[in-house]
Amino acid sequence: MSTVQKLIVEVVDARNLSPRDGQGTSSPYMVADYYGQRKRTKTVVRDLNPTWNEALEFNAGKPSEVFQDVLEINVFHDRNHGPTRRNNFLGRLRLNSAQFVKKGEEALIYFPLEKKHLFEFNIQGDIGLKIYFSEEVIPPPPPTPSPEPEPKTEPAPPPEASVEPAAESKPPEKAEKEPEKKDGQPENSPEQPETEKDSGESPVDQDQQPEPVAPEGRNESIPPPPPPPPPPPVQREAELDMMAASVSNKSMPEVKFTGGINGPKPIRRPLSGDLQSEIASAASIERSTFDLVEKMHYLFVRVVKARSLPTNGYPIVKISASNHRIQSKPARKAIFFEWDQIFAFPRDAPESSSILEISVWDSSDVAQQNSFFLGGICFDTSEILLRDPPDSPLAPQWYRLEGGGAHHGDLMLATWVGTQADESFHDAWKTDTNARAKVYQTPKLWYLRVTVLEAQDVLPITTSFKEFSFQLKAQLGFQTLRTKPAVTKNGTAFWNEDLVFVAAEPSSETEHLEFTLEIRQQKGSSSLGNAVVPLTAVERRVDDRKVASRWFSMENNFRDEKIKKWRSPINSRARVHLRLCFDGGYHVMDEAAHVSSDFRPTARQLWKPAVGIVELGIIGCRNLVPVKTSAVDGKGCTDAYCVAKYGPKWVRTRTVSDSLDPRWNEQYTFQVFDPCTVLTIGVFDSFESCEIDGCKDATRPDFRIGKVRVRISTLAAGKVYRNAYPLFVLSPVGMKKMGEVEIAVRFVRVRPTMDMLHVYSQPLLPLMHHIQPLGVVQQDALRNAAVKIVAEHLSRSEPPLRREVVLYVLDADSNAFSMRKVRVNYYRITNVIANVVDVFNWVDNTRTWKNPTATVLVHALLVMLVWFPDLIIPTLAFYVFVIGAWNYRFRLRDPLPHFDPKLSLAETVDRDELDEEFDTLPSCRPPDAARARYDKLRMLGAKVQTTLGDLATQGERVQALVTWRDPRATGIFVGLCFVVAMILYLIPSKMVAMTFGFYYFRHPIFRDRMPSPALNFFRRLPSLSDRIM
Repeated sequence: MSTVQKLIVEVVDARNLSPRDGQGTSSPYMVADYYGQRKRTKTVVRDLNPTWNEALEFNAGKPSEVFQDVLEINVFHDRNHGPTRRNNFLGRLRLNSAQFVKKGEEALIYFPLEKKHLFEFNIQGDIGLKIYFSEEVIPPPPPTPSPEPEPKTEPAPPPEASVEPAAESKPPEKAEKEPEKKDGQPENSPEQPETEKDSGESPVDQDQQPEPVAPEGRNESIPPPPPPPPPPPVQREAELDMMAASVSNKSMPEVKFTGGINGPKPIRRPLSGDLQSEIASAASIERSTFDLVEKMHYLFVRVVKARSLPTNGYPIVKISASNHRIQSKPARKAIFFEWDQIFAFPRDAPESSSILEISVWDSSDVAQQNSFFLGGICFDTSEILLRDPPDSPLAPQWYRLEGGGAHHGDLMLATWVGTQADESFHDAWKTDTNARAKVYQTPKLWYLRVTVLEAQDVLPITTSFKEFSFQLKAQLGFQTLRTKPAVTKNGTAFWNEDLVFVAAEPSSETEHLEFTLEIRQQKGSSSLGNAVVPLTAVERRVDDRKVASRWFSMENNFRDEKIKKWRSPINSRARVHLRLCFDGGYHVMDEAAHVSSDFRPTARQLWKPAVGIVELGIIGCRNLVPVKTSAVDGKGCTDAYCVAKYGPKWVRTRTVSDSLDPRWNEQYTFQVFDPCTVLTIGVFDSFESCEIDGCKDATRPDFRIGKVRVRISTLAAGKVYRNAYPLFVLSPVGMKKMGEVEIAVRFVRVRPTMDMLHVYSQPLLPLMHHIQPLGVVQQDALRNAAVKIVAEHLSRSEPPLRREVVLYVLDADSNAFSMRKVRVNYYRITNVIANVVDVFNWVDNTRTWKNPTATVLVHALLVMLVWFPDLIIPTLAFYVFVIGAWNYRFRLRDPLPHFDPKLSLAETVDRDELDEEFDTLPSCRPPDAARARYDKLRMLGAKVQTTLGDLATQGERVQALVTWRDPRATGIFVGLCFVVAMILYLIPSKMVAMTFGFYYFRHPIFRDRMPSPALNFFRRLPSLSDRIM
């Protein structure tokens, strides 16, 4: 049955509306407009927090050029209630249809009301809505009225026409049944013209189509009955089968259609004198979506079906072109022998010319044993047409097989020359690859929040008043969390604790959340009962509102592994009070925050419009290192493919077999919602060919060749960045360069410049991360769970993205301990502090008069800033501007920043440290190696311990200034503070600042080489270091 899409707007309530009736309240109602359709809610009398609970339904048709794809909601005060004379405006809301979801994903969202004009005031409040698309089934139309009663009101028809209305009443019924037969058996229709091709037109054909004949023989005096609905074209498949004649090099027979009309004779393809000129002329009209990569020309062969073959087996098609040979799958048996496969043969040069051979072979079984030749066709590839991508697909034609046992057999196929922009390219079998390019989607991830409130009746009434410790365990798949122990005497335990899980969508009915109530005893924990909650029964929310809590009975459930069902033979009185909800306001992190490619919340209703698109052209690799040995010739080889990830979209190029310089030339597009994100491209070696050949390395994981990261914010809008980036791999034996990958990147802005700049003022993470933030340790655990879910989901695709590929792209092991990364971060901090140290060194050089001219200028600047303090902030801002303008000359250009081995200390790292970095947890190394690492870690810990002690000592000395731990020192400091306060009360601050500045920058001849009295006084202050044991 056909369906129609509806937009449902559930108007729940509003809060904090502005009063507009002159009496401190309002009588609001809401008006919604969508695609020219206007609906209105009821009026809630005198209520600033009205509740409607109404559902407005709109027809969601195709995009219109007249109406915008926007839902507009206006809230008014009803003038019929109150002294006002007009419907006062209370606020409006405009939502794009991209924010709407389908039924089942909706959630209550409170949208702030906006102004209609700039100078409108007192617009406040929020309105709560649920908006979603719903599919409704269109009821079947009523049956057409029978035309039999109409002839009764007319004069008697002539005798020769009296039988015709009765004869006409039956063909519509037959015509209604015939399309059902065609839908159920689509291959039966082509056989009729095939069997009657030689005999010409037959009475059966005339009976099957009586509608065109009946109006010609009808008497004009009889009013025609209502026309029946037009049946689908019955002879469509037959016409397609007979569109072309059997073609051979010797004869071109004439073909007749089933209606007796002679069809056009098939003609040969026109010869192209200069194929290179055709390709050059077609390059200007090819799709612009492949303008970042090089054009790669392929010879496409589409084998559809064959007929009149003298075999009852499973024929196959063998194709040979340009020293490449490929074989089709066995044909499916139907009215014809069907394959419907597309093959693509690479062309080394456009001007190359070779012979395309297509042959059909018979096989008695699917295993293709004892096959013999049935016939074949040869083509000159220089005569094959070049198909331009904007053109429609080339129609297949019938060709007569020659030189075999099929003397009258025909093969339907189509051949053309195209590029990777052809829509048939991705589905075609290619001779240089063993895996096709695919696009994958990350599953929609939600945070499942479980708030454990309390448990009641956990102990029998007869139990003595003794303290017991209880704990609630929650499990979702491989994720298991426990609450803190709760101690109780009266059988009621309180927790009020949140447990957060990661759940993937869509969730099936078999996925459930299991709760187990455990009692902690000296001998161990024992279960008191459990409860099972299906994920489909959990409510969704997009903000911090509290959802309704529920009580769950804890039963003594156990699972029968044989029947895979839950059974509960014994019921207990314990019950648990829980609050469950899917939090759609969070972004589920599956990548590290500093290299994340997306920060959008899970709920689609909270998504903002995209600010641009990034186009990625994966061109190829150069000088790859062989990573395995070929099973054919024993030489080193690499079967490379590339994986790119941005946001929820993953792309995988085709696998180029046995090539150290693979060329992909594939282009992909990603939507950009935040420019401060990172695009990740990884190159891998595939072991799928080993699986096909049955090699012993078939179970080995795909080898990492390297990866590249591109930060979108470093790209200028509209500029193409095409560069080759080195691929480095860090292993326990050291860093190794595996080759280079060549990519082209372009960022295209689709929003105005001000909107683009406004993004930088918005928070990076959604609002819920700031209202109810998650802890650092909790975020790491949730990220690890999300990575496992994504890896498991993508590994079930076809072709699969293997687990090791997903983990490498997502940097799943980025938080592992590494002595190398400790030193890297230390040097990073040193470089940051170096700028501050340079400022202190400059000040010290100035006060020591190493550059007298600079010191004199600093004195003049000091006088100006002291007497005109309003110039301090502008002067600092102008100084920063000068520094930024000076550094503009040294900005990064081509190539884009990528992995830096020098910054990563990958070239100078010790091999023992690399072995420690790649070691598992717990360690699997010998005890001697583990002991040596522990001793080294103790030495590093001693240095860190000393540094932390020095910092604590300085802070405790500052505290000792006023804590009277040293009475004399504190008395001196307090008395000095009193004297300074009196002086500053009596003397103007400008004079004090001037005096202090000139004293600080005094000439060295007026200085003492000993430390200052203030520093000596501070160093004598006590600390708590003398109390540490």
